[in-house]
Amino acid sequence: MIYEIAEDVKKTLENKCDDYEIYLDENKTIELDSRKDELNFAKEEIELGIAVRVIKDNRQGFAFTSNMDKVSETALQAIENTKLTKTDENYAFAEVETVPDVKKVYDNKFKDLSLDESVEFLKDTINMANDSGCEVTGSGFSASAGRSLIVNSNGVSIEDKGTGFGLGLSVIIQKEGKIATAYNSQSSRFFDIDGEKLANEVCNLAKSSLDTKPVETGDYSVVLDYYAAVGLMNTFINAFDGENIRRGRSILKDKIGQEIANTNLTITDNPLLEKGMLTCKCDGEGSASQKTDLIKNGKLNSFIYDIYTANCEGVKTTSNGMRGTYLTTPMISPTNLEFKFDEMKDLSEIDNGVLTTSVLGAHTANPISGDFSVEASNAFKIENGELTDPINKAMISGNIFEIMKNVEGLKSEIKQYGSFIIPKLLVHNLRVVGQ
Repeated sequence: MIYEIAEDVKKTLENKCDDYEIYLDENKTIELDSRKDELNFAKEEIELGIAVRVIKDNRQGFAFTSNMDKVSETALQAIENTKLTKTDENYAFAEVETVPDVKKVYDNKFKDLSLDESVEFLKDTINMANDSGCEVTGSGFSASAGRSLIVNSNGVSIEDKGTGFGLGLSVIIQKEGKIATAYNSQSSRFFDIDGEKLANEVCNLAKSSLDTKPVETGDYSVVLDYYAAVGLMNTFINAFDGENIRRGRSILKDKIGQEIANTNLTITDNPLLEKGMLTCKCDGEGSASQKTDLIKNGKLNSFIYDIYTANCEGVKTTSNGMRGTYLTTPMISPTNLEFKFDEMKDLSEIDNGVLTTSVLGAHTANPISGDFSVEASNAFKIENGELTDPINKAMISGNIFEIMKNVEGLKSEIKQYGSFIIPKLLVHNLRVVGQ
């Protein structure tokens, strides 16, 4: 069906513009949410949408619709919308390239997954958390299967598909007047997420966080657990965005080839990663997916670009013009960011430190300077290589670009949260302010 729709749009656009791009996005989703241990939201939905971009007289126009009876009108509207944009010779669409194969991105189990089965899965997870002595404050489950098609006037025609599953759980525990909370989640391309494991992890974290004690203000080696690491690394990765480079909003501008991180660290944007949550044959513009080393052995190696920004900078796209939905034009975004360390430290090597499970306020970090001040959440003291007392409220401050110069990987499971595929991170000489 989507190919027939694309052909209809092509016929409508023929000889009416210089170049065109047609993007069709079909999704089936199941979404569940609970408040406390009661299901309060359930949705099963199938959505099909189309987006059309055109170039006419070096102007770009865009329009979209979910009404398949109005695809021709939408295509003509995209042409009309070119009158609203400025002339720019950097507008262009993807060229035909060899499209790579991607592996383990689709789970056939999705076809047989019902809303009732999904509800039972979430309820079982909630019950396991309650049985562990915790009170569930909220939870959610999602499952989706998506298919996209990109066709353009340069001859590009790429179909991609994938599935995704996610489970999140937050709990609270009260004991002798003391209160602690905890949250965690799992995501996978396959329906292999483990509700029992998640429930146990979250409840154990809450229980361990109950009897908090103050921490002395000082400079510490700080272990950033996965959520804490992702919170701070978002600011760091934002500096690799080609649009920020172009507009002078990145401290990394003009530093290609310079050492900006620990020489043991390589960071690769890898849209070809087997089973990666953001693995894809091509980006949202139809540029064939490729690996890009952002940092190689500590040295800045590349930024990430879409076609337009790459043309502005006189470089090639890195296939990072990503699309989360047909409702918007492509935007520069990373895919699967692999953090690889040549060597990893062990918790036993830390004599005096702090571990923080997550951080609050990471979004307030200065995106240009990299300065941050965040609140540690579910934090613990590290003494003589062991986790000891949970910590009262504490603030952690530093500079993201400075800490990357000596960041280390901690021996731990490699997990994917969002774009980031990381171990726990160890950073040194961070200021921890006790409260």
